[in-house]
Amino acid sequence: MQTTSILARVSALALGIAGVLACGQADAAAFQLKENSAKGLGRAFAGSTSAWGDASVVATNPASMRLLDGRQFQADVSAISFSAKLKDYNGRYANGAPISGGNGGDAGMIAPVPSAYFHVPFGENDNMHFGVALTAPYGFKTDYEAGWVGRYHGDKTDMKVVDLAASFSYDVNPYVSFGASVFAEHLSITLSNAIDFGSVINGQAQQKAAAQVLQGGGTPAQAAAAAQAAALQMAQLGFYPGSADGASNIEGSHNGFGYVLGATFSFTENTNIALSYRSKVNHKITNGKATFDVPGNAATIMQTQAQGIFVNTGGKATVRLPSSMTLSFAHRFNDRWTMMGDFSATQWSSAFDKVTVDFDSNQPNSVLEFGYDNTTFTSLGAEYKLSNTVTLRGGVAFDKTPTSNQHRDVRVPDTDRTWLSLGLSWAASDKTEVNVGYTHLFTDEPSINITSATGSTLTGKYKVAGDVLGASINYKF
Repeated sequence: MQTTSILARVSALALGIAGVLACGQADAAAFQLKENSAKGLGRAFAGSTSAWGDASVVATNPASMRLLDGRQFQADVSAISFSAKLKDYNGRYANGAPISGGNGGDAGMIAPVPSAYFHVPFGENDNMHFGVALTAPYGFKTDYEAGWVGRYHGDKTDMKVVDLAASFSYDVNPYVSFGASVFAEHLSITLSNAIDFGSVINGQAQQKAAAQVLQGGGTPAQAAAAAQAAALQMAQLGFYPGSADGASNIEGSHNGFGYVLGATFSFTENTNIALSYRSKVNHKITNGKATFDVPGNAATIMQTQAQGIFVNTGGKATVRLPSSMTLSFAHRFNDRWTMMGDFSATQWSSAFDKVTVDFDSNQPNSVLEFGYDNTTFTSLGAEYKLSNTVTLRGGVAFDKTPTSNQHRDVRVPDTDRTWLSLGLSWAASDKTEVNVGYTHLFTDEPSINITSATGSTLTGKYKVAGDVLGASINYKF
């Protein structure tokens, strides 16, 4: 039945929201967040796992904990400002009629991303290290105005991922260290969108009328005529595209586990090269909840003609957050100048090739194809020690999107971006350091050309912008 197929696609999209998220313009590729360090932010995360004195390595590469100076605690917070405004848009129902509504306003947000780190050395000559980290490695949120032209493709998207990690490293000698961490990860998803029940009911009547003619031995032409008559009849009853909007809201959560492996090599006391790997995390959502708001004029027909469809139900889906690898270097030229670089690769294609959703109600399983490509992030940065208490830094980076014009979605309209970053550190005392970092993202105008489950289309371009401001305090004790 056509209605069953429609619901499967709509609900599957909701329960598989992690696969839909294409990116936050103010962070790394897709919904991956790099904003775990104000110091790293100030140099576009060049030297993210190889530079001296940044406790965020507890989470990103435990082997580099030997680059930290003794016992310390570091707290960071970054404010991400993301703007997304649709322009030059055209929305049409399947019958060609225009879809009402505006551009949805600014779907972006300003959101805080906190993190915290604890590090303590121990053992003979402090050649072992233990750390604890609390970070948010993934997340995103968009929220459009009610009744906007793209409401059938998405209204609200909210995803949060939080990691709690325990890390250990061992210094083989002053030049070689190995480390590992394990982390527990909590993922939560909320998603809503409008449903065009006018199109659903009208389409169902057409398909039923055509099927009856064909089953009775009629010709395809007669079946088409019967479908057209059924469409006219349903329109006279008030069921045509856009006549009966309803809504769906989906929620789900899961706790998963992963690990990070790292190695850090210091060829001289002034040169570090670090290599780290973060594992894929499988989130098997079993507590998904889908609730549907069916308008009164459509509820009776749906109950009699499509039992078990568009009813509140549970669902299951497996969401895979991708693995990534980072190669990082840092080199001190002298007491004042340091240069850093990073190259990271994220394996989106193996994680988001497709997502299969299993429903508790009569809806059939659905397989969603996302077409994500693997991405790379490349950055180069430098630091200049202005005085004994003040250090200046800056950096540039290029961050590639995993999506394309073919797969881009209104929930997060992603595009490639170029980073320009500035920052500074102030040593308030021998034990306390304050850091500030800022990044502006330069983007183009990504286009969309998408079709909803009920056949409506939306084309247009997005004006996107992103800025990030971060601050941290590091205290040694």
